[in-house]
Amino acid sequence: MRGWWQEISDLVLPADCAGCGRPGGTLCDRCRGALRGTGARRVEPSPAPPGLPVVHAAVDYVDEARAVLLAHKERGALRLARPLGETLARAVRAACPGGGPGAGPRGRAAVGSGAVCGARPGTRPGAGPGVRPRGGPLLLVPVPSARRSVGARGHDPARRIALAAASVLRADGRPARVPAVLCQRRRVTDQSGLDARQRRANVTGALGAVPGGGRLLVAGPVVVVDDLMTTGASLAEAARAVTAAGGLVIGAAVVAAPLTAANRN
Repeated sequence: MRGWWQEISDLVLPADCAGCGRPGGTLCDRCRGALRGTGARRVEPSPAPPGLPVVHAAVDYVDEARAVLLAHKERGALRLARPLGETLARAVRAACPGGGPGAGPRGRAAVGSGAVCGARPGTRPGAGPGVRPRGGPLLLVPVPSARRSVGARGHDPARRIALAAASVLRADGRPARVPAVLCQRRRVTDQSGLDARQRRANVTGALGAVPGGGRLLVAGPVVVVDDLMTTGASLAEAARAVTAAGGLVIGAAVVAAPLTAANRN
């Protein structure tokens, strides 16, 4: 109920910019420019949790970008999904230079070319050497929100942004899908206020594939996505769950990461 009301009110009620609060629209040109950033960067939290794929973030989690993400996630500003999806798509492209497996006519890599994006050649999280790259469409697998969080917010922020990012990638000639393959297998506590070790313990083993999820994951290589990376624990757990279900994780991409995350470029 809350979700459709948010969408209608977002369309008909006047809105201030979600990034700076100035009147004149959901997102002003200045804040839209802040979401474009200066280019996605490779980031790594310290300490990095075991099994964390190579992560690329499109922007720093500061100022306007932070305000826009919070407006979308916590205040239900659903129109922000499209610009945030455009931002996430840039991080996905950075994880897959040249278009990556399954790239369309605008990308440089061909299906079955042997290029693995965002990972060391022949490896994947949780697997040994010798794993062959997988052709087919790029699969964006979002870290799933808890059911109670989706109910409280009226939407699943990471999945909504991932769907927008996949649409952007397809328009750019890169086949991309967002399969609904992960779910929470047990309840986790609120991550806010937990340190890196506590977050890792909180989410370890919490995710799994839905029935039949493995059949969806064989369609192509996987980039695990989320709106924000802090300690990397959720991304590492999602990558573990995808790998356990037979998916080939080639990297991870997020809209934003804090400045404290080390720049690995």
